[in-house]
Amino acid sequence: MRLRPREPSVNPPRRVPSQRAIIDRRALADEIAALFAAGGEGARGDIVKALRAALDAGRAELARRLAEAPSAGHDITGGYSFLTDQLLRVIHDHVTTHLYPVPNRTAGERLAILAVGGYGRAEMAPHSDIDIAFITPTRRAPWCEQVIEAMLYLLWDLGLKVGHSSRTVSDAMRMAKEDLTIRTALLESRLVWGDQALYEELRTRFWNEVAKGSERQFLTQKLAERDARHKRMGDSRYVVEPNVKEGKGALRDLQTLYWIGKYVHHVGAAAELVDVGLLTPSEYRSFRRAEGFLLAARCHMHILTDRAEDRLTFDLQRQVAERMQFADRPGKSAVERFMQYYFLQVKRVGSLTGVFLAHLDEEMAKKRARTGFFAGFTQRPRMFKGYSVEGGRLRAPGDDWFRADPVRLIEVFQLAEAEGLEIHPETMRQAGRDAKLIDAKVRRDKRANALFLDLLSGRKDPEIALRWMNEAGVFGRFVPDFGRVNAQMQFDMYHHYTVDEHTIRAIGLLSQIERGLLAADHPRATREFPKLASRRALYVAVLLHDIAKGRGGDHSVLGAEVSHRLCPRFGLDEKETDLVAWLVLQHLLMSRTAQKRDLTDPKTIEDFVGEVQSLERLRNLAILTAVDIRAVGPGTWNSWKAQLLGELYDASQEQLRLGHKGTGRKQRVTAKKDAVARLLGEQDHLVDSHGALLGDAYWIAEPEDVIASNLTQYDAARAAGEQLSIICAVDEARGATRISVIAADHPGLFYRMAGGIHVAGANIIDARIHTAKSGYAFDNFLVQDHNGQPFREQAQMDRIAKGISDALLARIELVPKLAARPLAHSRAKAFDVAPRVGFDNDAS
Repeated sequence: MRLRPREPSVNPPRRVPSQRAIIDRRALADEIAALFAAGGEGARGDIVKALRAALDAGRAELARRLAEAPSAGHDITGGYSFLTDQLLRVIHDHVTTHLYPVPNRTAGERLAILAVGGYGRAEMAPHSDIDIAFITPTRRAPWCEQVIEAMLYLLWDLGLKVGHSSRTVSDAMRMAKEDLTIRTALLESRLVWGDQALYEELRTRFWNEVAKGSERQFLTQKLAERDARHKRMGDSRYVVEPNVKEGKGALRDLQTLYWIGKYVHHVGAAAELVDVGLLTPSEYRSFRRAEGFLLAARCHMHILTDRAEDRLTFDLQRQVAERMQFADRPGKSAVERFMQYYFLQVKRVGSLTGVFLAHLDEEMAKKRARTGFFAGFTQRPRMFKGYSVEGGRLRAPGDDWFRADPVRLIEVFQLAEAEGLEIHPETMRQAGRDAKLIDAKVRRDKRANALFLDLLSGRKDPEIALRWMNEAGVFGRFVPDFGRVNAQMQFDMYHHYTVDEHTIRAIGLLSQIERGLLAADHPRATREFPKLASRRALYVAVLLHDIAKGRGGDHSVLGAEVSHRLCPRFGLDEKETDLVAWLVLQHLLMSRTAQKRDLTDPKTIEDFVGEVQSLERLRNLAILTAVDIRAVGPGTWNSWKAQLLGELYDASQEQLRLGHKGTGRKQRVTAKKDAVARLLGEQDHLVDSHGALLGDAYWIAEPEDVIASNLTQYDAARAAGEQLSIICAVDEARGATRISVIAADHPGLFYRMAGGIHVAGANIIDARIHTAKSGYAFDNFLVQDHNGQPFREQAQMDRIAKGISDALLARIELVPKLAARPLAHSRAKAFDVAPRVGFDNDAS
């Protein structure tokens, strides 16, 4: 059944309770009329004051209501829209009655005021823009222009941010055909005040001249617009500082569903999406629940910041959680519970979006089939293991398919991964509905666990199928420990995604490494992967490495315990289970050793190898470490980390292969000197002359290329009689800019060098300091910009060198300079982290 659009209304779609407590339009209109009668046009200032008082009182009332009912997103945004409606009506009537009265208006002296955008949907947050479209019969209408101008000036005097346009009906039609934004604005417009017939003309012509026949084009354009927005916002609904308006799964995605449904089916309200079959009643309730929660959160954010803030930053998360009455629970703080609820809502929006769009696409395909050249002809779908395959999608043969055998809830996702197929939206809908059928019996079922393990370690692309499985709620039901971390945020400055999203991304990265798709970034992991004794054990380890987060203890220790319980259930043997449990227990060992210990100290390698004990463990741990770091978020994997992990891997592999502690100290120094001499070529004499001034610790710690550079730098400085020499050069292999400073050693030297580097805007990622027998310091720094990239431009490197020299030569007062450039990122203010210094006399 094709529905006609609802009749336009001068009221917001939702009935706002206790309207006069927000604003009494008639009383305000009478007050303004009295002011004008007393003072004429000279009463403008008093009229603006009266309007502002009404606006402030209405906002205060709505803020009070939000505090009393902190989750009433629909009521509050509807209330702000109602307040704006009433102000516009009062202002319009004042302007047309008192300032520009026309007793007998001509056909050209008509005006319709339309609400568009969020205002048109009656979803205004406290600091939303007021988007208005003025519609006139003709282009040249002096009275209309005077009225519009007077209204806008009064709105601006109230301090309101107004987005406005003034067009004829014909102009609006022409522009809507050419511009998607204008077409969308007219689609959701509603009449606030003014000429009803003019609005009816615009609405009729819009459906007949713009929308008719362009449904497929509108759908395609809106989806392209959505995809571009997702990419701009981070392309994941699990970003831990999400945008509640534009982010993936947020308000704009819900609005896109409504726009598409309205454009294709002419629905007048989101509830009618159920009537046309695009959503079930249960899905519509989920739609409303998510929308109401997101609208409420956005209102709180606007009030807290006193501006149109839509990014839910770390500092806001705590405050919004408190305002929305989330409380601490054992093992989980209020803010973590709030954000978990947020992510569950946007996850549900993602599921709704997928089902909605797939159904719409299928509906349009059927419509084309009925009207195309081959109308009346149907092709029988291919059958595969009881499922039909239609358009590359697996479809369950009946509504009771999963109820008859709940193991099929695992099977359908495994088949999709193995065969490279999608899953039909109706089947996804059935899987989500029937996920509750997965009980202890299904979890113990050997076939179900074998299917799950085949899916997890699938050879095509397990990430996509696991994501579908998670969206349907099947993943968390089959692996309840995974369900516990579903949508769980990690309230810190390091992680970009929720635990479940991080884990699924890590599994996808592991699959890409195995298939050779990341060989350029991970050559060692790609090379070592085929040597693994059990590839499936590594996939399970990646799945379980963060499984115990949020339980109040050491998640590595607790995760190892979970591994001992789950691995036999999945079908792993005892040896594989022990490997998985060890990997989960030690999954942070390699990154912590590489980034926090001195890799040139033999004891570092000895300690690390003592924990690892075998090449098989080393290979697995190295690959797990790489995907774990990379899955944290964009930019977390870089050349510097790759360099450190590579050095640790190579040194550990050598010791494990040789079976002893490796080459002695003197032999290592001799070998390093020979290598440096070869690098220096004709200047190889510097190894014996200047090199003799440097102790063994220097020769062991510094790489050969850095030593060669230091020796030539020192030689040139001595020849020129310089007391200070600074060289900056891009070090692509280490993903940083290397700064080598040679200067006469004295107390406070390192502090001044580090301070100068920081004042110049660089981040120090590594520092090695040495003092030669001549009394000169040989200090080497690796620095990056705030995006984790090397400084490549000469002007940037010159600025850093100047910062160091200014600090060393006391040309600047370092303390105030450092105070003016604080070290911590601004978002760190949301975290209460006490400084801590630890001493380890046994470490390097």
